[in-house]
Amino acid sequence: MVIPVSIDLLILQFDRALQTLAAPARSRRPVPGASLLECELDAVQRRHVIGLMRVNHCGEVCAQALYQGQALTSRDREVRCALRIAADEEVEHLAWTERRIAELGGRTSLLNFAWYFGSFTLGVAAGALGDKWNLGFLAETERQVEAHLDGHLRILPVEDVRSRAIVDQMRLDEIGHAKMAVHYGAAELPLPVRFSMRAVAKVMTGIAYRI
Repeated sequence: MVIPVSIDLLILQFDRALQTLAAPARSRRPVPGASLLECELDAVQRRHVIGLMRVNHCGEVCAQALYQGQALTSRDREVRCALRIAADEEVEHLAWTERRIAELGGRTSLLNFAWYFGSFTLGVAAGALGDKWNLGFLAETERQVEAHLDGHLRILPVEDVRSRAIVDQMRLDEIGHAKMAVHYGAAELPLPVRFSMRAVAKVMTGIAYRI
């Protein structure tokens, strides 16, 4: 089935990509932990936290692209609307992680351009498979992100309450996105697909931690 896509919609998608990759992200909600005191981190701890937050920022770039690609090819108007609302929340996550990286004196991933367009392509492909698989891919992605953020909460320095507050709120939001996908009829992905997604994510996070 060919899904018609208007020129106006393609222009909007291009504009969204430019905003994600080339402009500072903005948050409507207060930044979690912004009122908490900054902690003293040694050089090793600081590099580690910057690496973890860069991974999280990279993940949000990918999520933004994934949602936009899925919404572009989704057949159901209500699903498209839900995906775009979720994408707006991911912009807030971008803003939070971007700000925290800057506070720590770090930088975001040099490969964000590649992460974005690779994830956008995956999103378009997922949407083209049909809404139940589209949503299934989204639900599984968010479950894996939740597990990934749980892992970060275990290894972030206990005293770095500002970073931990951001990661914890992101985790709660991702749980909500997974529940949203299930509510709209997400299908359970086959086990080999889920394993493949984990393997790809592991490679990506390893690269983003350093680059």
